[in-house]
Amino acid sequence: MRFAWLLLLPLLAACNSTPSADGTGAAADVSEQGASADTAALPAPDTSATKAVSAGHDTLRVVRQKHNFSNPKGPADLFKLVFRGPSFLEGTGEFTITNPAGQVIFREVLTEPDLEAALVYEMNSPTASHNEREAFVRRRIDRFFAPSQFHTPAIAPDAEFPVDLVNLERATWDDLQHRPDAIGFDYLKGKEDRQRIAWSGLTKQVVRVQ
Repeated sequence: MRFAWLLLLPLLAACNSTPSADGTGAAADVSEQGASADTAALPAPDTSATKAVSAGHDTLRVVRQKHNFSNPKGPADLFKLVFRGPSFLEGTGEFTITNPAGQVIFREVLTEPDLEAALVYEMNSPTASHNEREAFVRRRIDRFFAPSQFHTPAIAPDAEFPVDLVNLERATWDDLQHRPDAIGFDYLKGKEDRQRIAWSGLTKQVVRVQ
């Protein structure tokens, strides 16, 4: 009997242990504190990459070029073309110009047909292969900001006012035409729609002059 009583003593001690404030045993409370400490030490999960993944908006090509534009004598502006999409034959390009202060002063979306249409002038057969079409679009993107696309002055002294540009004010045109250091940038949309833009010191915005 005495031996059996000795065996029961550890069990009685366990039953009489003091509970914690939330009604759990002390051993359980220590375990929970340890788990909390381990969790707090882990960095928050980074979900930004997950949100950015999209099969329809993957960035396929980015080209950048710094060139004087809004200020012919000051720091250069950043010209950038970002092409996104599931493929080069299904995407769109975002063309932006950002001034040295970080302000986007021009933005235009170029569709894939805008970039591919001029391929007809290089074709030796009635149709082009998938690879030929993709290669042409990539080449158009890579050469979009070629040095030959920038012109000074933006408007030649003997150029005539383009009456077909309905959003161009005559005063803006005249002011730019009298600025020999104004810089124009040319780019092609579609097969033949060659456009020229320039920064107007009069209106403080980018205007199309051709």
